[in-house]
Amino acid sequence: MVLPGALGLAWAGTIEPTTARLTAGENAYVISAEFNIDLGSRLEEAVSHGVPLYFILELEITRNRWYWPNEHIAGRTLDYRLAYIPLTRQYRLSRGGALHQNFATLEEALRMMGHVAALLVADKGVLKIGEPYQAALRLTLDRLQLPKPLQVDAIANKDWQVDAKVLRWQFIPAAEPAATPAVERESK
Repeated sequence: MVLPGALGLAWAGTIEPTTARLTAGENAYVISAEFNIDLGSRLEEAVSHGVPLYFILELEITRNRWYWPNEHIAGRTLDYRLAYIPLTRQYRLSRGGALHQNFATLEEALRMMGHVAALLVADKGVLKIGEPYQAALRLTLDRLQLPKPLQVDAIANKDWQVDAKVLRWQFIPAAEPAATPAVERESK
C-alpha cells in the first residue's frame, strides 16, 4: 500500500562528526577525524546525474578570554569536490584541488571523504603547552558552489539541505608529542 504523498518523498541529509583527535607531532599539530555522511535522496540523485557537489571541512581553534570574544588561534579549511563521471561510470572525489581518487560507488566516495587522517592544522609554536583551547570541527555542503538554478532550491527546499553538525571540545597541549584523547560526539 502506498501512502498518499509518499511518492517523491525525499529526506534531508546529515553530516555528523563521530570522532576527532588532535595530535602533536615534532613540528606541527595534525587532526584525524571520522564523519558519518548521508546526503539525502535529492543530493544523491543530483550527483549521480552529473551535478558536482562541493564540501568544506572547517576546523577552528580558539582560546577563551573573559574580557572579549574568544581569540582565534588557528584554523584550517579543506575543499572537496564530489562528481560522477559517466564515461568511466565512477565517482571522483577531489581534495584540496590536488588529490583526485575514483570510486566505483557513491558509498565508497563518501566513506573516503568522511575519513580525515593527519591533516596539518598549526605549527607547534602556535599553541602554548598547558593552556586550554577550544576546537570546533565540521564538514558541510558548500551550497554557493551549486549551479545557480539549484542554489535557489537548496535555500528553499529542505530536501536539498544537509544538516552539518559541529563537534566541539576542549584540549590542553602536552609537553611531549602525544595525542589528545579522541573526542566522540555525545548521543542525545
